[in-house]
Amino acid sequence: MNQQNYKSADRYYDDSFTPTPYAPPPKTNSKSIVSLVLGILSITLPYIGFLIGIAAIIFASISFKEIRMRMEQGKGLAVAGLVCGIVGTALYAIVILLVLFFAVFISYSTY
Repeated sequence: MNQQNYKSADRYYDDSFTPTPYAPPPKTNSKSIVSLVLGILSITLPYIGFLIGIAAIIFASISFKEIRMRMEQGKGLAVAGLVCGIVGTALYAIVILLVLFFAVFISYSTY
């Protein structure tokens, strides 16, 4: 093979350059995006935040498995969705327990 490498105007030119095939970047896992959205909603929506937080935790765990198997992106989104889902679920679980505690306390105090 005849390769001509020469220097001109402080630049290096290589005539033997062959372009490499285009490799698209790995896609982002859609369940990790869903997990993040549900996790944020679980913190912000009253009354149903407990159930939405559980759904966010489930979607995050499914997306972790898919990301590992398919070599996809979105692990950070899944982690954020998992954390937000746990926080939302814990927050509304505490609120539900407090409401039940006060309801029982008030029902016993009326006698």
